[in-house]
Amino acid sequence: MKRRLYLAYGLAMYLMFLGVYAYFAGFTGNFLVPRSIDTPVTSTTTVAVAVNLLLVVVFAVQHSVMARPAFKRWWTRIIPQPIERSTYLLAANLATMLLVWQWRPIATVVWDVQQPVARAGLWAMFAAGWLSVPAASLLINHFDLFGLRQVWLHFRGRPYTALPFRTPLAYAHVRHPLYLGWALAFWATPTMTAGHLLFAGSLTVYMAMAAFIEESDLIAHFGHNYHQYRQQVPMLVPRLRPVRTLDGNAAEFEVNLSSGHKRTGEVQHVEG
Repeated sequence: MKRRLYLAYGLAMYLMFLGVYAYFAGFTGNFLVPRSIDTPVTSTTTVAVAVNLLLVVVFAVQHSVMARPAFKRWWTRIIPQPIERSTYLLAANLATMLLVWQWRPIATVVWDVQQPVARAGLWAMFAAGWLSVPAASLLINHFDLFGLRQVWLHFRGRPYTALPFRTPLAYAHVRHPLYLGWALAFWATPTMTAGHLLFAGSLTVYMAMAAFIEESDLIAHFGHNYHQYRQQVPMLVPRLRPVRTLDGNAAEFEVNLSSGHKRTGEVQHVEG
């Protein structure tokens, strides 16, 4: 009975994530959702900035602190190991929902691109950013990243096995393709308001900080292989030619989110 409950819980959290992710895209792009990043509200600029930065801090703390190995070692004394990742996903969903629910728009326009071709190009980049995040997770192990592999193995009565260190496709060009996708999704917009700029800028700063923190965990976990990978492959600006890592291996990452965006046996990114 417990195995079935864990499996149902893992599936429910994954479906919840898909809904939150779709809403988050609509929120950022100002379409198809009742409350978006630029939906008018009555709030002073000072209050809006303070509330928005607090929301980003909550989002960042949840995504990063719960992903740290030390927290996981403590957390799994309370939460059973098979549903640890699904519970992380629940917390990430709730943090994202809080951000989009309480976000305070700041309507001042920073740029407004009206030229049709340029405007269409920015929307295309926006779409590419949102699509590249799940695409990057599929390059590694999407179902492990979102907790489904863990509950499925438990349901089948099989032990969890750590994922290998590999660098498939995009990971041979850039160390954090998930963060790169998120940055594109946040910044590519034909109409940039001050509120959207605060959103994109603060989350980009967070992702840059998170990348450095996560890489210390990656080095501790994978040792020389990751250290060499880090020397050869850029963090966020892709290189045109892929790099072959030691012994043909590559890196297996996981996203917090994203993003995303790590855990024992695999390494997490908040890229997400």
